[in-house]
Amino acid sequence: MNVSAADSHPRALSGPLIAFALMALLWGYNWVVMKVAMRYCGPLDFAALRGGFGVLLLFGVLIVLRVPLKPRHVGMTIALGLFQTTGFVGLISWSLTAGAAGKSAVLAYTMPFWMIAFGWPFLDERLRGWQWPAVGFALAGLVLVLEPWNSDATLASSVLALAAGASWGVSVIIFKKIPVESRDDLLSTTTWQMFYGVVPLIGAALVVPERPIEWNGTFEVALVFNIVAGMAVATLLWLYILQRLPATISSLSSLVVPIVGVLAAWLQLGERPSAAEGAGMALILAGLALLAFRERGTQP
Repeated sequence: MNVSAADSHPRALSGPLIAFALMALLWGYNWVVMKVAMRYCGPLDFAALRGGFGVLLLFGVLIVLRVPLKPRHVGMTIALGLFQTTGFVGLISWSLTAGAAGKSAVLAYTMPFWMIAFGWPFLDERLRGWQWPAVGFALAGLVLVLEPWNSDATLASSVLALAAGASWGVSVIIFKKIPVESRDDLLSTTTWQMFYGVVPLIGAALVVPERPIEWNGTFEVALVFNIVAGMAVATLLWLYILQRLPATISSLSSLVVPIVGVLAAWLQLGERPSAAEGAGMALILAGLALLAFRERGTQP
């Protein structure tokens, strides 16, 4: 569904903008919640649990709202699920086993730059105007954040978080090609993509040995937050935002969410980035800000 002139009216935009703010808070703080959960659970088990219960919750929503359960656009929805749920959720869980929550959030939210990169060969789009310095800032920042001169466990976790951002970028391109024309279409697509995407995660969790889950109050609260807020509600909000707002405006989430994640991790977990990491994060966020705000200003 494209945004029409009527949709650009402030009243028409109030709903998507409120959804945007709520999604940014939920996804931003969820990086801290996931990091806490990883103290008691292996990454595949956690990804399978949050995704599996999230799917059950969304199917319950479909039944309550009497949305037809029959899947539509199956091929494209499977592809969406593999990149948005299997790839993104699985990789960020894995990255958080050794990586810092704030740092992983910044790297995963390089998604808009990956969209630019994939747009070159697949969408016949080229870098133009202010995209060049924006990408330059991001590349310089990535070098500083990754710190390739320190080849330790945190480098591997950083690469995994970066790969999660790439997987998410592909999923956005796929979603834009799925005709979503109504609320029911949005709910159905959200639910079925998560279903298709969580199946490989559950399969991997069953066959790959991990440490036993430590069931306690802290882990259970973190798991419930991830299922309800991080998987079901925030994913639905994200696809709603993609449906109602131009991609250049919705890409602002890649700037706001990691800022929330970095600040929350600093305050709650005491994660203080090194000088190189801090400078790199600042460069990446500057590139994201330049890209998002400049392109937003070119919208008709």
